[in-house]
Amino acid sequence: MTTPFPIAGLALTGPGLERSAERRTDALLLPTLLGDPATRVLAIRRGRLPIDATDRLRWRAPHPDDRDRLVVFLGTDGEHTAYVGVMEDPTESDRDEGWAGLRAVAATLPAAEGATAATLIALANWHATHSRCPRCGAPTEPVLAGWVRRCAEDGSDHFPRTDPAVIMAVTDADDRLLLARGSGFLAAGMSVLAGFVEPGETLAAAVAREVAEEVGVTVTEVEYVGDQPWPFPTGLMIGFRARARDTALRLRDGEIEAARWFTRAELDAALGEEGLRIPGRASIARRLIEDWYGAPLEAPDTMLRR
Repeated sequence: MTTPFPIAGLALTGPGLERSAERRTDALLLPTLLGDPATRVLAIRRGRLPIDATDRLRWRAPHPDDRDRLVVFLGTDGEHTAYVGVMEDPTESDRDEGWAGLRAVAATLPAAEGATAATLIALANWHATHSRCPRCGAPTEPVLAGWVRRCAEDGSDHFPRTDPAVIMAVTDADDRLLLARGSGFLAAGMSVLAGFVEPGETLAAAVAREVAEEVGVTVTEVEYVGDQPWPFPTGLMIGFRARARDTALRLRDGEIEAARWFTRAELDAALGEEGLRIPGRASIARRLIEDWYGAPLEAPDTMLRR
């Protein structure tokens, strides 16, 4: 049976650095920090981060070239050391050993480093797609230590985007768990249902709508259990449990390829001889499945999408 308490200790949820947002208004903040050898710099290249031999983030001192790069102020630690992120240009060594995508290391990074890495990747993704003003199309430039982009033509400010999505462990009256395979999944992959929150919608309403749309099931007893930044590219996954009022599955054409109710014994068998793949250990999806199962699962970390 599931516990009555929210799940805790999710990867990427911190606590991270003290963001020290009040310092972002200082126009000299980034030049000052880049001139201080005590500043810690985390580089990012095409969504990949430098990782050391112990699977931790590899920080460095500022380089002179950093002054010509896009830089964001990430915050400070308890010792008042400042941390910044730097977007480096891609090089031939991008995929060499020592650089990794966040998905590959999220489960093993210390809590503070995971939260900081998620912040930097989300900001880098936002900057990469918001170089133009959505109002007039003119170029935008980073201000406020990388936390705002300002239109060079009309002066409007634009802020980092976060896209909330609900993700839910749906169970029936017999405490079976519903898993589904989306149209972009590998043939052996299945996960709990998820979907983006629509304008004017509560989170509970989004849970009910997504389940009804994707598999034709009505749910009640929607219960919040945790949330997780998921910067791929700019998501916030908000996790729930929900109880199904009916179990007949009517799959949404073009979006859900397969769905199935599992007992715990059936999930064990599927993960074994059937070769079922479920989300990786860093994801809230995996934790929702394990929360229902009642223990960690031995299934390896694998990519579910084609």
